Amino acid sequence: MKCHGSEINKVMVTGGAGFIGSALVRSLVSEEGVQVLNVDKLTYAGNKDSLKPIDGLDNYTFLKADICDAETISRVISEFKPDVVMNLAAESHVDRSIDSAEDFIQTNIVGTYRLLEVARRYWDSLPSDRSKYFRFHHISTDEVYGDLSETEAPFSEASSYRPSSPYSATKASSDHLVRAWHRTYGLPTLISNCSNNYGPYQFPEKLIPLMILNAIEGKPLPVFGSGLHVRDWLYVDDHVDALCCVLEAGKMGETYNIGGDSERSNLSVVHTLCDLLPEMLELHAPHISANLPADLTQLIQHVDDRPGHDVRYAINADKITSELGWRPIETFATGMRKTVEWYLNNLAWVQSVQKNSYERERLGLHFQRDKKYI
Repeated sequence: MKCHGSEINKVMVTGGAGFIGSALVRSLVSEEGVQVLNVDKLTYAGNKDSLKPIDGLDNYTFLKADICDAETISRVISEFKPDVVMNLAAESHVDRSIDSAEDFIQTNIVGTYRLLEVARRYWDSLPSDRSKYFRFHHISTDEVYGDLSETEAPFSEASSYRPSSPYSATKASSDHLVRAWHRTYGLPTLISNCSNNYGPYQFPEKLIPLMILNAIEGKPLPVFGSGLHVRDWLYVDDHVDALCCVLEAGKMGETYNIGGDSERSNLSVVHTLCDLLPEMLELHAPHISANLPADLTQLIQHVDDRPGHDVRYAINADKITSELGWRPIETFATGMRKTVEWYLNNLAWVQSVQKNSYERERLGLHFQRDKKYI
């Protein structure tokens, strides 16, 4: 992998067992000459089964560790000697942050601070021919910008931060820390803020996989409030391509918004799945469709709205397109078809994730198993 005239040989990814992180790690490992160290705490949404396709490869190493553990992370960085640190380690579920913000504050704020400090000391220790090519890429969310009315222009990199939930507030805090470490210490940093991701290997409590899995079992399809809350939907592999583009060509200290140019309301997404599933079931699992209603929209159930639920997110991705030449490949239609097909063909992965999640809850490692709405 090339980056600003230098070869990237070693990439350290934090949070690489999560949904986006595992997609990134699988992609990086496929790059010739790139070694990847994946550091993940394996909380409820982290799952090593998402990494089975690359397990055992010579250029891939997994380490279970917490980015809040500065001593361990410092030792790991010193031994691995990365050219790049890509930080995706985060608690990311809004409902869980509303129920209890403690873990979000620890991982998203304290963890980012400790990771920045370890990276800064490591960068300071590098010889000049290596330090000038080192970079710290922090992966964030569009939720830091708050929300938009139906008529407001999409978020740009110049939009003010107005986080609404404990989750987005902690992500906004981590973004500010990264900027401060660049401004104050000169640490070469990049920030990217993405819209809602979807695709294979996503944790089953998120909207799209939840609706797919509930529908094929004939269970209710729970939608918050009116379901008219709008999100910009980004296929996860497109996001990974954008991250690599920012890594290779982004300007230090800059922020890049990454969006899918696919604004849809939650209710519209569910209707799309209800229309698509019968056809996909006929192709991939005809034995399931016989037990389902002909009209899957009958399963839609409106539930009490989330406190402080943001009305609309939308991303203006003109900067990354004009400066770095990136744009999404998948349309919402093609991405959804690929996503549904993957879940129907990988129900064993889903069962494994759900079993692991249940076991962790039974042991007191996370909470609110019934909080399964987007």
